[in-house]
Order: sequence, then structure tokens, then C-alpha cells
Amino acid sequence: MKSLVVDQLGSLDDLRVQETPSPELREGQIRVKVAACGLNFVDSLMIEGRYQIKPAVPFVPGSEITGRVVETGPGVDASMNGRRVFVPVGAGGFADEVVAMANRVLPIPDQLTDGQGATFMQSYLTAWFAFTRRTQVEPGKTMLVLGAGGGVGLAAVDVGVALGLKVIAGASSAEKWQLGLDRGAFASVDVINDDVKAKVREIAGGVDIVYDPVGGDLAEPCLRALKANGQYMVVGFVAGIPRLPANFVLLTNRTVVGVDWGAWVGQNQAENQAMLVEVMQNIVAGKLHPVEPVSYPMSRAVDAMRDLQNRKIAGKVALVPDFD
Repeated sequence: MKSLVVDQLGSLDDLRVQETPSPELREGQIRVKVAACGLNFVDSLMIEGRYQIKPAVPFVPGSEITGRVVETGPGVDASMNGRRVFVPVGAGGFADEVVAMANRVLPIPDQLTDGQGATFMQSYLTAWFAFTRRTQVEPGKTMLVLGAGGGVGLAAVDVGVALGLKVIAGASSAEKWQLGLDRGAFASVDVINDDVKAKVREIAGGVDIVYDPVGGDLAEPCLRALKANGQYMVVGFVAGIPRLPANFVLLTNRTVVGVDWGAWVGQNQAENQAMLVEVMQNIVAGKLHPVEPVSYPMSRAVDAMRDLQNRKIAGKVALVPDFD
């Protein structure tokens, strides 16, 4: 098998191709030939050592893949061979095959392409976790989603609309906020050229929820765009860690809610698996609509990560194995 390996944290350029013998399968395991691997912004942060979690090296990045089962181990029903599956691997997805426990995989519904299946989990489960575990949303309430043209924000738009929220898509370009509008947002905000607080108040008189995977200088005006009793959901810091003025939290009883799905998963594997099934059921029912990703060959993983970092990509990114 071949994979992309990180020997030391620091530079994307240090990724190297490694060829190793395929491991033997143990009790309950399956071997999956990778069709696509989801690429998330956090992958580049981990490789560069800029994420709050520092993986032990060497490691193979990539947390979610799709593919076909090509071998079953002891104790696994042989009828799984040939099945098209989704595998939340956690790490090891930048490869042409993975080995996983059979009881952790899910069949991919016909509604999803390989690319969609490989790129929905992190973004959609973050949003589902935010709206069903960290808070309880009420249909008819308004929400501003920042980064609405990126994977995390776009999923939040889709999930929010499915749960009955009235969503405003905040993004940095017409192409990106159009993606949010296509997923059901009723209005958009240009976060580069608009006065975001003034624009949101003009559109909706303020919002009940801000979903923020961006951070940076946008944080304060978005906090101030909240209505009384509004919630500011801190999801990530692509543009830097903001300093939120506590007086604007206190005024009109606003709250700040942290959303760290990744850390929560480590302590709640069974509940997360149930949540994954909930999201998949909503996809099958046509209530959620993962975007078709931009695909890169796995040999160009560094280019893909740099394009993500430089905000050249709208939506999601998938890597497709192309090792010789």
C-alpha cells in the first residue's frame, strides 16, 4: 500500500510517499480500497503543527474516506466484499487503502457520490453537534453563518435550513455566498466590503445565532449583530483567535458557546456514531445536501491544502489516489 506520511510537524512540503506491505487483517477488520479522501482545513494545520492537537509522528493525515471493501478479516461477514462504504478513519486516509473495524463503517447511499461521501462528515457533524447538542435551535429564528462558502460554513447553512432556521450567508465573494443561497439561505452578506453589523440589522434586525468558524476581525461586529439573548457559536479561527469584548456579551444577555466536535468525539464514540447515523438518514431523506467537492489527485495534496489556506476553493475538497 502507498500513503502520504508526515515525519515531523512544520511544513507541508515534508509530506512524502511511503510504500509499505499491506497489513494483515485482524478479528473484525476489513480492507477498503480508497476511492476518495476528504481534505479539511484542519489537516494542513495539523501537519504544520499549528493545531491545538499535536499528533504523534510519523502519521498519515486524512480522517474520512470512501471506497470499496476488498477483503474481510476473521469474524466479518464475507458478503461485505465489494460494498461501497464510508469509513471515519480518524487518521490514515491519505492512502490507497485503509484497514478499519467493520462495525465502524457505514454503507454509502446511492444519493452520494464518492466525493460527497468522503467530505461530509467533519463539516456536517460539527453543525449537527452544534445545533442538537450544544444548543437547541428553534424554527423561525435567524442565524448568520460566516465562511458560508467553505465546507464548515456551507454545512451549517444546510443543517440550519433543514432545522427551520432563517439563514444569512456571510462570505467573501459572490461565488461563495451563492453557494450558501443555493443551500437555502434567504440573504447574503459580503464580509469584505459590507459593514457586517449594519447589513445584518438592515436585513433582519439582528440575528439570534452567529455561527463562526472564521474568527479574526469579523468576530466583534458579528457579536454586536446579535439580538437580545442571542448566541455566538465559536467554531474555529481560520482568520485568527479573536478577543471578544465581555461588555457586549453582558449587554442584552448574549451568550458565547464553544463548539469543539473533534474533542467531544474522543469521549463520546457511541453517541457520535448515533449522530453520524442521524445525519446520514437526513441525507437519504433529501433534507441535507452535501456539496460535490473539488477533486485533486492525491499526489497534489500539498497544492490542494495551499489552495484551501489561500481561500481559492469554494465548498469542499477531496483527494483521489493516483499513486503509480
